[in-house]
Amino acid sequence: MKGIILSGGSGTRLNPLTKMTSKQLLPIYNRPMIYYPLNTLLKAGIKDILIIIAPEHAGNYLNLLGSGREFGARFTYEIQDEPRGLAEAFIIAESFLDNEDVAMILGDNIFENDFSEDIKSFEKGGRIFAKKVSDPERFGVVEFDENKKVISIEEKPENPKSNHAIPGLYVFDNRVSKIAKQVEPSERGELEITEIHNAYLKMGELDVRTFDGDWVDAGTFDSLLKAQIIAKEKLQGGLIV
Repeated sequence: MKGIILSGGSGTRLNPLTKMTSKQLLPIYNRPMIYYPLNTLLKAGIKDILIIIAPEHAGNYLNLLGSGREFGARFTYEIQDEPRGLAEAFIIAESFLDNEDVAMILGDNIFENDFSEDIKSFEKGGRIFAKKVSDPERFGVVEFDENKKVISIEEKPENPKSNHAIPGLYVFDNRVSKIAKQVEPSERGELEITEIHNAYLKMGELDVRTFDGDWVDAGTFDSLLKAQIIAKEKLQGGLIV
């Protein structure tokens, strides 16, 4: 299995912090933010990783991460000229993936939970995760029935059908790039990853797993502060040295 860290975007919600650097390079306690999602992949045994970045910050990523040798891994870089939706990552990554399965994590997502076994045990289809949150309207939302079977998945709904949000960690088999190419832009003009989830759901091949550990999507000032606190109090033992 290969890995993708999607670390593009403009980070406008964090201005002026992001006027000079990428959001995913901001410090979270004593590490750059991107170290946390990187560690999630490395702990799962994924060593061949594509990092998708915005062009204006490419040099900073190369200076920080280099070839990946320091981490016992191999890093490849691709440019995303402008953010056009999470699903676009699988189109950008098609040649890199070369028909292999993939785990993709967003560069601003920080987890206390260890997903290593969930990733290593993956065999076919799609595997995503769900976490109870107080603000599900900010995320993709999954609705379960009383037997924990998935009924629906919606992207940032105004009236969420549940409080189970989908965090930025996704595992898919080698069909994902082909599926991503069939996704039409949403009303927001983006290729929504929810459409990929729904494609696998319609095929009966989407596995959704809930988890309880802390998760932060560090794209706002409040969530950035929360990430700092979690990193200091809970995550230091499992970080890359």
